[in-house]
Amino acid sequence: MRRKIPSTTALVCFEAAARHESFTKAAQELSLTQGAVCRQIGSLEGFLNVELFRRSHRGVKLTEAGLSYSRQVAAQLDAVERDTLSVMRQQGASVIELAVVPTFGTQWLLPRLMDFQQRQPDVTVNLTNRTRPFLFADTSFDAAIYFGDGDWSGTRSHRLMGENPVPVCSPALLGGRQTLQAHDIAQLPLLQQSTRPYAWRQWFSSVGISVATDMTGPRLELFSMLAQAAMHAMGVALIPPFLIQRELGEGRLVVANRHVLRSDRAYYLMIPERKVESTTLDAFREWLVAQAANFADTKES
Repeated sequence: MRRKIPSTTALVCFEAAARHESFTKAAQELSLTQGAVCRQIGSLEGFLNVELFRRSHRGVKLTEAGLSYSRQVAAQLDAVERDTLSVMRQQGASVIELAVVPTFGTQWLLPRLMDFQQRQPDVTVNLTNRTRPFLFADTSFDAAIYFGDGDWSGTRSHRLMGENPVPVCSPALLGGRQTLQAHDIAQLPLLQQSTRPYAWRQWFSSVGISVATDMTGPRLELFSMLAQAAMHAMGVALIPPFLIQRELGEGRLVVANRHVLRSDRAYYLMIPERKVESTTLDAFREWLVAQAANFADTKES
């Protein structure tokens, strides 16, 4: 079936003219004549049967339809350009598109990724932030690292490590004390993580107390956000120590109470069933699982 898609040249001319709101500047950018740009945009408007620009003696201005369409076209052209450059760069090399929870990716995975690159120089690993599960079939991802129970339809899971967060805060909140009791923490603002809404309730329950305000307080999505808020004395946060080693080492954050929140949930590498035979992904899986095991051994030693 013939696709209802306008000329790529017309779309490129339209995107440039929309960005500049000028046919003249678009022509200069694209090394075309102004007349050529006008004709391409005119043909696009005819194809769509929609007016994209209002013309006047003062110049051109996007219509509402033109403004909306220009944003969509710009995004799609950017995506095509990225994919084209990616193919040109690969030249036979393998690429892994990996979705990863943000703070784990920046604080734990990235410092170790050079080791994988040295072992597999022909493999490129691209990282994209994703905080929640998704349908692999709807994306270009080859695998994902996420925190959960490992139950993700259509995938095989490989456990990496638990999280084991502890309460941390700015030294200013300790008031000269070395640590805080659970009931002392309950009196302070509790920094909440939106992807783990019951974390504080579970932590207080694990020490045998009930706190009516355990789900109140500023709600932030990422551990990196929680860490920043805690460092600015906005409250106490539950964060895995391995994600804030630098902040703890420099004294910008301190462990307010050493009681650890244990959980059945963990960080997993998820590989869709249709990609489990990939030798590239298999090499990455072996390396990543070994890195996680070495990290666990280091913490216990």
